[in-house]
Amino acid sequence: MSVKFFSRTVLVALVALTLGFFFACGDSSPKTKVVIKGSTTVLPVTLKAIESYKKVKKDVAISVEGSGSGNGIKALLDGACDIANSSRAMKKEEKESAEKASLKIREIAVAYDMIVPIVHPSNPITKLTKDQLKGIYEGNITSWKQLGGADEPIIVVSRDTSSGTYEYWHEDVMKKTDVKKDALTQASNGAIVTTVAGNPKAIGYIGFGYLKKDSNVKGLLVNDVEPTIDHGKSGKYPISRKLFMYVNEAKMSDATKGFVDYLLGDEGQKLVAEAGFIPIK
Repeated sequence: MSVKFFSRTVLVALVALTLGFFFACGDSSPKTKVVIKGSTTVLPVTLKAIESYKKVKKDVAISVEGSGSGNGIKALLDGACDIANSSRAMKKEEKESAEKASLKIREIAVAYDMIVPIVHPSNPITKLTKDQLKGIYEGNITSWKQLGGADEPIIVVSRDTSSGTYEYWHEDVMKKTDVKKDALTQASNGAIVTTVAGNPKAIGYIGFGYLKKDSNVKGLLVNDVEPTIDHGKSGKYPISRKLFMYVNEAKMSDATKGFVDYLLGDEGQKLVAEAGFIPIK
């Protein structure tokens, strides 16, 4: 290597280091990070809260990932996130894993929700009973004609097993009976909406927050009760539940606590309602 080439290389390296140092010193990116993983049902509430919270706390960066309640809780137990969103309570085995690892997990209810069965708008069916829903999902009711609809097969759309919505549906509606094997499995509420909106023969179920007025799906009454905020808050709607955030108190940062407190406060609970859910307070 020539002295001239060597000198030029060193010069370029020094300039790069100097510029790198300059931009690093001038970096105005947030210094504190909060990582949230888990339920897609809790996702709309979380996104709204993040958007509002970053206006108040500009020095906090919050990332969120909708990967299912089970995956979120696993990530929390593994130390891969600060908050686990969940549309179901922690399972016994998850609590045991936390205890075994000496983790102090705190359960925080942030909203109420309803699970609403949905169909294509062209479907004449407007209501079903919980027993009929169970019959559809276990495969005993296979045609819309059996329910007063068209002589067409029912395409069953369900959530994957890592979903808290699936877990609640499995226990509350299915009474722990397995969903039929040929059901179409989707990874999120949004995917359920898309699938049902594109198939007049399909039925699915979603969190109430995903049931929009301008949506291409139709929410059904269950046991003659309409899925409304008032019916969810009173418990009259037959498929109602709480939505949670889980944290590890032993490693809970001020930034994490600040965000949770914000969501539970007056402003945060207004955002819960704006997202289509029912405030916990």
